[in-house]
Amino acid sequence: MRPTPLAAALGLALVLAGCAQVTALTDRPTAPQATEAQVSAATAVTRAPSPRPVARATPAQLDTTTPEQRAAAAQAPAASAETRLGTTVGSLGNPSEGGFWIKTPLVQERAQGRIVNPATGKSAQVELIPLTGGGSGSQVSLPALQLLGVSLTDLPTLEVYRS
Repeated sequence: MRPTPLAAALGLALVLAGCAQVTALTDRPTAPQATEAQVSAATAVTRAPSPRPVARATPAQLDTTTPEQRAAAAQAPAASAETRLGTTVGSLGNPSEGGFWIKTPLVQERAQGRIVNPATGKSAQVELIPLTGGGSGSQVSLPALQLLGVSLTDLPTLEVYRS
């Protein structure tokens, strides 16, 4: 069976009629430009405000050690009772973890020790905690860094000793 010329003409008419429908969809009026007041109002809604002062935590708020603990950690033990493990670059560890500690690749098991900031000569007795990944530097607790007199954003070179 062959298609008749009438069927072909009707099919062509339907296709062309559909094209007219598509162009009607694209001929929309353009949206009006937003005024400066509208842009300002939208910006005020989409930008988050700064955290409330209560939500901010200062180093003093995060340091939960007592003055007695800080004084005990600042006392240097007898030099003959220590073994120097090496030097490491220290950075601030998790500030919500309390106590005096250093996570370092210089130890393989937990031990007591001491860290020294050669720039200031200050030291802190800390718990030495193993950290995998040699050459990655060390993480130091907030109270220990403060005891060493180091800014929390600095990356000091520290000497590490095992007691």
